[in-house]
Amino acid sequence: LALHSDAEMMAEALKRHDLELIRGAGAGGRGRDRGGANAFRAAAVALENGFSVAMTADVPPGPARKAGHGIVTLAKVSGRPILPVALVSSRYLSLNTWSRMTINLPGSQLGGSIGDPIYVPSNATPEELEALRQKVEQQLNIATTDAYARAGADQLRSTPLRSRGLEGVLAPPGTALKFYRRATSLARPLSGLILSRRAKRGKEDLARRGERVGIASRPRPDGQLAWFHAASVGETAAVLPLIADLQSARPDLNVLLTTGTVTSAELALTRLGKGAIHQYLPLDAPEYVRRFLDHWRPDLGVFIESEIWPNLILEASAKDVPLVLINARMSKDSFRRWRKRPGMALPLFTRFKAALTQNNTFTLRFAELGVQNVIETGNLKIDAPPLPVDAKALTSFRAAIGERPVWLAASTHADEERLIAATHAALKGKIPRLLTVIAPRHRERGAEITAAIVKQGLRVAQRSSNDPITEKTDIYLADTLGELGTFFAACPAAFVGKSFSIDGGGHNPIEAIRHGTAVVTGPSWYNFEDAYKALFTARGAIEVKTSDELADTVHRLLTDKEMRSTLAANAGRALERLAGAHERTLKALLTLLGGNVGRPNISVKSVDRRPLSESLQRVP
Repeated sequence: LALHSDAEMMAEALKRHDLELIRGAGAGGRGRDRGGANAFRAAAVALENGFSVAMTADVPPGPARKAGHGIVTLAKVSGRPILPVALVSSRYLSLNTWSRMTINLPGSQLGGSIGDPIYVPSNATPEELEALRQKVEQQLNIATTDAYARAGADQLRSTPLRSRGLEGVLAPPGTALKFYRRATSLARPLSGLILSRRAKRGKEDLARRGERVGIASRPRPDGQLAWFHAASVGETAAVLPLIADLQSARPDLNVLLTTGTVTSAELALTRLGKGAIHQYLPLDAPEYVRRFLDHWRPDLGVFIESEIWPNLILEASAKDVPLVLINARMSKDSFRRWRKRPGMALPLFTRFKAALTQNNTFTLRFAELGVQNVIETGNLKIDAPPLPVDAKALTSFRAAIGERPVWLAASTHADEERLIAATHAALKGKIPRLLTVIAPRHRERGAEITAAIVKQGLRVAQRSSNDPITEKTDIYLADTLGELGTFFAACPAAFVGKSFSIDGGGHNPIEAIRHGTAVVTGPSWYNFEDAYKALFTARGAIEVKTSDELADTVHRLLTDKEMRSTLAANAGRALERLAGAHERTLKALLTLLGGNVGRPNISVKSVDRRPLSESLQRVP
């Protein structure tokens, strides 16, 4: 047991039975010392002195019911056999922990099961050790099932989500999921009203309204088709290079890309290559989704990051469409919500054939929720090429501003524009002729942002209205699509938005760094935690926590060229160490597709859990 208070209570309880506790646990991939090495040595000494040592085979924080390497290594070193043992009670409380820890209740019937001894040779090779580790895992699972049967108890309540869907078993929808499906079906008459209201706010394209109810606007091409779904602009930009390289590797492959926003649709239409089609994703009602799938008949579904639409997943699975999550991520709050609702989580996550995650934390989360093949491949956005630059627009912008100092606030959200305007006002006296460029995340908010900044006493030129930049312009509002790369190229320093907004999480700093732009972020950047941690360690980005810190930092960056250059150079080196996700993801998808895209290679029956996992693990 690890070095924490829970283990202390266990130690006191064991003393009453004349038993001693060895303190320590494996790191579980978390990179910190939890006393595992000392515990291993103490266990080896105890075995040498003739004592028996009892230990759990899996390692916090999981995956649960997956034996770690420590137990077989200890058996190899000590020469003692491993005896798989399970003891359970018929009445128990099951806690919502990584392992579904149980608390036995009085009045229970006990059940126990003991497997055959497993011996580990002292000269066992790494391959033999892995085979024996798997044997321990299998024998413990068999013993656990047998013990619950002997006790007459319900094993499912104590089984972690990840372990319930083993060997491709799909969990049936729970009550809440059935209610969701029924409610979304009954709500179809409201779809017209919803879409019309969204269209008035610039969030829907009424000319393509049929796509939102599953009516395709394009015919399905002959041949095999891979379907990608990206939620919005960021995910679309990340997956477009992957689609291009996948088509290059598989010229016969047709690609369908669905998105959910107008801006992402416009981006897709301008950058999708030949043989790729864009459609809007249908609203998540069973009938709309079914109509969409019946028309397109995809051979593979690839969802980007965290797109979990219940009806879409269940209907695709019902039609034997293999589903894969790539660049997968899940926030701590989302993970907690899903884990509290196993009746919703398990039927959805067990239907994914694989999840290719951004980091180890996300790997553990998706594994615990039931995805059987979870592989860490890294963040696609780190490998994305620089955003395109319109040379003509860049020349025109530079001619308009002349020698004026300029900085950029990129992908801003509500309330952040007011903060940026206040920062500009605070700097005007210190940096003569300063120009601030604001590129809002949602360009349809242009008029709203302009009105708010004017109220702060500043002069605004709005790009979507073709307003000229004059000597009196304070703020240039770049409320257009597809020009962010141009403004990164034009501005030596940039604040990256959604890091001061209420919903927070931060947007992609890599887009700025690829153009040599110095990056500043607010205090909320968990959406790009790996990138920002690497950047901060390398001193390749600056975090500010208040508006005063933002103004001070922007002032230093605009007046100190050497500081900007050092920051940008450090950032570039930090990202080089994180690169490789694009190549790993591409190879993994090609592995899943096999020689052909068709279902004979990737059907539910042929995607065996262990071979697929091992195949993906071999992706360098």
